[in-house]
Amino acid sequence: MSARQETQTNGKARNNSALALGLALFVLALLILWVWVPLDTDSGLIEKVRRRWVIGDALAPSVAAVVLGLGGAFLALVALMGRAEPLDLSVSNVVFALAYLVLLVAAFHVMRWVGPGLVALSDQAQSYRSLRDTVPWKYLGFVSGGFLLVLASIVAVERRLSARAVLVALLAPLAIALIYDLPFDDLLLPPNGDL
Repeated sequence: MSARQETQTNGKARNNSALALGLALFVLALLILWVWVPLDTDSGLIEKVRRRWVIGDALAPSVAAVVLGLGGAFLALVALMGRAEPLDLSVSNVVFALAYLVLLVAAFHVMRWVGPGLVALSDQAQSYRSLRDTVPWKYLGFVSGGFLLVLASIVAVERRLSARAVLVALLAPLAIALIYDLPFDDLLLPPNGDL
């Protein structure tokens, strides 16, 4: 077998692995949407309660499943078109994935503890629980943890820190917080619902 034929064979196998990964993500998204969400939530996506709209328990996991499914479908489509990048797993990939997992844990800890920590350090007479739905307290944890997560993700991918990365990392979680918070009066941004 010539080197060119071997490369084409290896490329085809790699495209098959990308196709398998894309299809697996798509099937996982369908399972989340049609099995896990209905079994684990008591309400729909958005519900009308006493003449006002409230976010249901199923909205966040459903949005996440749709994004996961779209990503899987896109990856499978790219693989079918023969344009998928090779999926070679190396030690550096595993190290990157573990480092990113540590980053996720750190960002979620920042998100969870910034608000209560700042209230404890301030001269507030109230507890964080009573302030968790007031400005600026309700945004502190989500925006700071989201900023850390988005900034570190951009820096990891681009391998450099830039003003654009800082701006995107600040605006993205702020926009998400406002999109979820403004239309719904009774919504508590993460992690405030747990406090």
